[in-house]
Amino acid sequence: MEVTIIDELIGQVAKAVTNHRNKELTFDLENGQTARFYHEQDCCESVSIEEIHGDLNDLVGHEIVQAEFVCEKARLEDSCDSATWTFYKFATNRGSVTVRWYGTSNGYYSQTVDFEIEEIN
Repeated sequence: MEVTIIDELIGQVAKAVTNHRNKELTFDLENGQTARFYHEQDCCESVSIEEIHGDLNDLVGHEIVQAEFVCEKARLEDSCDSATWTFYKFATNRGSVTVRWYGTSNGYYSQTVDFEIEEIN
């Protein structure tokens, strides 16, 4: 598995980290930006946060020193459907958090987690 570093978050400080009903994770940053992790839903797939290990509050008020993810894809047994597990790992000097996303589809639609940085107005 290949580890991808999220350079946009390294060195940033979050004012808040919020899990929005397991469909979106946001980091409100002190620099006035919001980092969003979500999935742009289409008709025949499902992508959501399955599990969070650690306390999201450990990521607030301290410099982010680790922000990375890895993905693992598989075909579901006795089916044409596919699944993707995406593990996001975040850490500050206060603690670390691993967020596991799980996506399924008929194999044609995306199961990836989208990421974007937005300016807060």
